[in-house]
Amino acid sequence: MLSDRSRVLYLLGRPAEPVFVPKGDRGAVFELPSNDFLADRFQSVADNLGTRFGEDVNVRVPVKQLDTYPDLSFPMQLGRRANFCLFLPYHRDMATRLIEIFMQPASFEDMQAVAVYARDRVNPFMYVYALSVALLHRPDTRGIQLPPLNEIFPAKFVDGGVFDMAREQSNVRTEETRMPLEIPRDYTASDLEEEHRVAYFREDVGINLHHWHWHLVFPFQAPLNIVRKDRRGEIFYYMHQQIQARYNFERLCNRLGRVTRLTSLREPIPEGYFPKLDTLVASRVYPPRFSGAVLKDINREADQIRFDIADLERWRDRIIEAIHLGRVINQKGEVVELTEEGGIDILGDILEASILSINPNLYGNLHNLGHFLLALPHDPDQRHLESFGVMGDPTTAMRDPIFYRWHAFTDYLFQTHKRTLPSYPTSRLEFQGIRMMDLEVITKERGKNEMMTFWQQNDVDLSRGLDFTPRGTVFARLNQLQHAPFTYKIKVENNSNTQRTGTVRIFLAPKFDERGLPMLFRDQRLLFIELDKFVITLRASPKITTITRESTQSSITIPFSSTFRDLEARPNGMTDALEAFNYCGCGWPQHMLIPKGSAEGFPCQLFVMISDIKDDRVEGVTGTNGACAESASFCGIRDQKFPDARPMGYPFDRVPRTGVDTLQQFLTPNMIVSDVCIVFCDITEPPPPVSNMV
Repeated sequence: MLSDRSRVLYLLGRPAEPVFVPKGDRGAVFELPSNDFLADRFQSVADNLGTRFGEDVNVRVPVKQLDTYPDLSFPMQLGRRANFCLFLPYHRDMATRLIEIFMQPASFEDMQAVAVYARDRVNPFMYVYALSVALLHRPDTRGIQLPPLNEIFPAKFVDGGVFDMAREQSNVRTEETRMPLEIPRDYTASDLEEEHRVAYFREDVGINLHHWHWHLVFPFQAPLNIVRKDRRGEIFYYMHQQIQARYNFERLCNRLGRVTRLTSLREPIPEGYFPKLDTLVASRVYPPRFSGAVLKDINREADQIRFDIADLERWRDRIIEAIHLGRVINQKGEVVELTEEGGIDILGDILEASILSINPNLYGNLHNLGHFLLALPHDPDQRHLESFGVMGDPTTAMRDPIFYRWHAFTDYLFQTHKRTLPSYPTSRLEFQGIRMMDLEVITKERGKNEMMTFWQQNDVDLSRGLDFTPRGTVFARLNQLQHAPFTYKIKVENNSNTQRTGTVRIFLAPKFDERGLPMLFRDQRLLFIELDKFVITLRASPKITTITRESTQSSITIPFSSTFRDLEARPNGMTDALEAFNYCGCGWPQHMLIPKGSAEGFPCQLFVMISDIKDDRVEGVTGTNGACAESASFCGIRDQKFPDARPMGYPFDRVPRTGVDTLQQFLTPNMIVSDVCIVFCDITEPPPPVSNMV
């Protein structure tokens, strides 16, 4: 069973069921110290609850009596059956207050009691978000591993049509005879829709879990000590830049052009999207966006929000002006330079915008309200009482093609700033005495420098999100992109006559553009996706070191999510490994490490460099083992500075020095490039053994 403190996770399962209903496979019951913990709608049946739900209980979770009950009047303004939008200031303010309520208690026991008291009173979506943020950031819950959101709210991740079949399975079949419900790969559109060629990427459960969990680790509004993290604005830039690079890489693999950035909010949007998602808990499904939809000014009285498209255009123009001037104005009217080292961080906080924005009145809320605008072309003034589309929810936003057009625009602003910075001279790229000699990729049963991708089935458990149905597993079977494990083999020569330590940086990019022509470096550098980064020691004797590194050791990825049932089966949930997974659940899913490729073999260029550790090392960082080692590049390290002193994306984050037009011209002796190809095999492998999924 779950350890004592991890039992708070039972509050996240079946979020629409009352708190007094037994939780989990073991029938855990929270022992309420008084009926005051019950929401008003259950007070009339309070006397019957003990006999109805309190007998034959395997696990009892004692709940402490509170001296005073938290004031939930503001968070309760969001209805229990409403959907929750993190990009809507009114909803975000309520969620921030709820996070504060969960963070305030001095002891774990008091926090758990407050969480029990709040559970049936506030909106389930907001409750799960706020409690998850609190559990990630409270010192007394830092080792508790969160269950994956796709089990708590499966309707945000899979075809809504599967849930009637799931209820039938849970009511008619015994758990032993239940069969996985297969979700077809092409359930949101047909091949008539060109954008559907990359739906396997946009709709991947692991990728969307990554985006959700990243926003738990980096909320843009919460208590200041939670929001303020080292280089937070820069991490916002880099994580989304890497998503854009990967998506464009994926599009080229599927004979699509790179994303066209959304430069005008007044022109019709040609891309439609029909998500086929049912919120289950809320009273509205996620609405579609028809092709040719036109955005309009937002005036939604019930949501307490009103803004015009002109507001976003004005904020955009002010940000662009600030970038070109190389300075911004803070709230005191003082000039703050966008320096080479810290400018990107300031810009990231402004553009998102987080509560760390240097001047929200002047620079506004461009990214977040852009999401909200794009989520409501169907009902901008709430005349039809419709909820927002998938762009209004970080859990679902990456499913929509317009997400990538919007982020192509925001990335353009970041790149505009990067173009104002000086190029790296060779002195900032070289590692004196270090020379790369050879690089290859080894994939079992494949040719030299060949990577292989294919489809693989994965089973996800829906039962934790099926409220008011019999217990027991109900699996949905997904079809996801997967790759064969591979090994990097890197040969390095150390001519410095002394032992040297450096950082190995591995990137991958397409070799050719949409027309099949070799890429100019100025374009290719924006398509390099980070595959791995790790520290290596190079001996002085012998001079040559051969480095081997498995793809499964990637510093940006995490395994596909473990399940709530896995957590419940473990006797202890407080190990270093679980803490690392918990904090870094925002890491890129391991099965999506490399793009799809093509049947004939998609030509790529694998880039490896070793940089000098003295320029990489960050003072005060004690290491990454057991403290976010899985995905430090995207999520940093808990309670420490970002573990790399270089700008994120180095060495590809700047325009090249004069005279560099190709990747080969960019190279210094401590860098090497090898031509590789990604071969896609159109086969479907069965689900992996359970041990490989955890």
